[in-house]
Amino acid sequence: MTRATGRDPAPRDKQVTFVIRSLHIGGAERQLVELASGLQRGGWRVAVLAFYPGGALRPELEQRGILVQDLRKRGRWDVVPFAIRLVRRLRDLDAPVVHGYLGEANMMIAALKPLLRGSRVVWGIRSSNLDAARHDWLSSVMSRVNRVLAGRADLIICNSVAGKQSFAALGYPGDRMVVVPNGIDAVRFAPDAAMRTAIRGEWSIGEDELLIGLVGRLDPIKGHATFLRAVASLGQPSHVRLVCVGTGPAEYRAEMQALAAELGLSERVFWSGPRTDMPAVYNGLDLLVSASAGEGFPNAVAEAMSSGIPCVVTDVGDSATLVGTTGWVCPPADAQALSGAIALALASLEVLRSRGREARQRILDDFDTDRLTTVTADLLESVAARS
Repeated sequence: MTRATGRDPAPRDKQVTFVIRSLHIGGAERQLVELASGLQRGGWRVAVLAFYPGGALRPELEQRGILVQDLRKRGRWDVVPFAIRLVRRLRDLDAPVVHGYLGEANMMIAALKPLLRGSRVVWGIRSSNLDAARHDWLSSVMSRVNRVLAGRADLIICNSVAGKQSFAALGYPGDRMVVVPNGIDAVRFAPDAAMRTAIRGEWSIGEDELLIGLVGRLDPIKGHATFLRAVASLGQPSHVRLVCVGTGPAEYRAEMQALAAELGLSERVFWSGPRTDMPAVYNGLDLLVSASAGEGFPNAVAEAMSSGIPCVVTDVGDSATLVGTTGWVCPPADAQALSGAIALALASLEVLRSRGREARQRILDDFDTDRLTTVTADLLESVAARS
């Protein structure tokens, strides 16, 4: 099946179909958009199949000429009819490589591999240090099934060293696992004085104030409580303001707001909720803090760095490797250590700005989307040659 794009069909070893649960906004979903777009520009025939319709990122793919189809999954119990629809779509597209993104998609394409007419299966793993106890019983069962089905994957691409080590320890085939770090669009995420002025005006942040941000979903693993306690330990510097960007359960948000009040931070912290203008958000900050207790490759940290914003991170996943010498690193779940790292970062505005410039250069040198596309394309072509 070939799209009517007016171009010659791509050679067979440059055809790939991605399979993902949804195209709603998320770190993994954004990476799929960047990778699919890069491959498309490189002459690949790319298609994306989503379990569920819609999603804010779907128009971006379609605007770039990428075929996107949804499989209209009706819920977690829609299994057999959904599997039939998925097999039919994959057979119609007839790509030599089927690339899953995240657990459910990986599981489905591995389970259906015998029906895919020789297509090779590639898994995309975008996490590490997962706490199975925090998920329901069905998620735990699916995790065990994934461990078994991992043996059917021809290649497993992890976005972090921590992720590879974590899943290899669970029994995934280590000899078929490689690490390809995320790629950041350094044109989209770039220093922009106009964006900075606009969003700081929206949030009523003065030019003489320093704004510290935590960007991440409202979830205990992101360390909001540790972050609030760390900032409270700094004392009450009137020129330091806080913003938490992200969405999550209302009860958790209320719990964190109550903690902020208890710590005397209510007047200094702003809970923005989710934003679609993340380049502006990063530009509005002076420092980004990742207080997470578990990460793979932290997109928020990399996007902030690309925007010229230095970061304080906890030593989880690949966070320390990512910031290198451009940021400050401390142990996870340690409010006093985090407070000390933040204080060190804010000690000199000259050093803070210099670290921000170094952070952007680090992304340009080692973590841009061109590198993501080039490395992944080579891997996919190698897998396709075996089909």
